[in-house]
Amino acid sequence: MVRVLAVCGLPACGKGEFADVASSLSLPVRSMGDMVREEVVRQGLEGDPRVFGRIAVELRAAHGDDVLAVRLADAIDAMEERPALLIIDGLRGVAERDVFIARWGQDFRVVAIHAEAEVRFNRSKARARAEDGSLEDFQARDTRELGWGVGQLMEEADHVLHNRDPLSAFRAEALALLQSLTA
Repeated sequence: MVRVLAVCGLPACGKGEFADVASSLSLPVRSMGDMVREEVVRQGLEGDPRVFGRIAVELRAAHGDDVLAVRLADAIDAMEERPALLIIDGLRGVAERDVFIARWGQDFRVVAIHAEAEVRFNRSKARARAEDGSLEDFQARDTRELGWGVGQLMEEADHVLHNRDPLSAFRAEALALLQSLTA
């Protein structure tokens, strides 16, 4: 059985940075957000903040709040190689967490990343992903993800990291946590 660590937090909190640190340790990373981005491409849509949000909502409405988790868990369980630890980037809802707990039980853990809203918004502007947009779009994403239960996930996480400036300090904390989990 694979051990899995899911990363949760509000948009632009540092989930991708955490995933980059994990990748630097040769840990496999699977992204929940990539699944939404793939669906946008599959439907032939142009990516913008409202399209990504709409597709995420539509998938959940049509197939249940756990749709992305079920799809991802199936893909992880089908992996031929079993890594020491696998990272899921972008856990956003309680229903998703429940799928992962049902699949992996005690081999599943959650790390929450906290960052102030102003820091997150400035970082989102700097990274300029298609799903990032205006302050209004950013606040709408926060509201949507809080509605899915990301706030509860952050409160109940097994591990907590705080992402403040400098980014190098956060990366060092992430590295220490990952090394402790793979030792």
